[in-house]
Amino acid sequence: MYDCGFTKENNWFRYRAAAIIIEDGCVLFAGNEREDYLYSIGGGVHMGETAEAAVLREVFEETGVHYEIDRLAVIHENFFNENSGMLKGLNCHEISFYFIMKPRGTKELHSNSTTCGVKEEMHWIPIEELGRYKAFPSFLKDYLGREHSGIEHIVTDERQ
Repeated sequence: MYDCGFTKENNWFRYRAAAIIIEDGCVLFAGNEREDYLYSIGGGVHMGETAEAAVLREVFEETGVHYEIDRLAVIHENFFNENSGMLKGLNCHEISFYFIMKPRGTKELHSNSTTCGVKEEMHWIPIEELGRYKAFPSFLKDYLGREHSGIEHIVTDERQ
């Protein structure tokens, strides 16, 4: 399957579905040995796939657990430049749908995920300590610290 996205010249675009997974006051992030930051659970939506189907697939691929969707929470437009990795030197524009997943009452995972051949590790970060971590998307620290109603549209521009 092909992800909904493209690269043209030095520009990269991606349509992504992501999960906000909270258990016992902690939010789940992924990381790997190649990157110096943590990132939300999720990935590219495949051609012909709904965002809901994509987030369920990605959550299972990354955690080894079948979570259920509670609701769509955030539509995130993210602009950034990469200084390392596969996207080095590209102007990046990403549209992500963030879904809050229903809690399971346990942090137990069965993760055996890799991204681009590098093993991913899952990290439960206490929400009140999120500011101590280099974790993306950056809006989550503020978002998780307040009440919400409906779907929010958040734009971040981290281009340097």
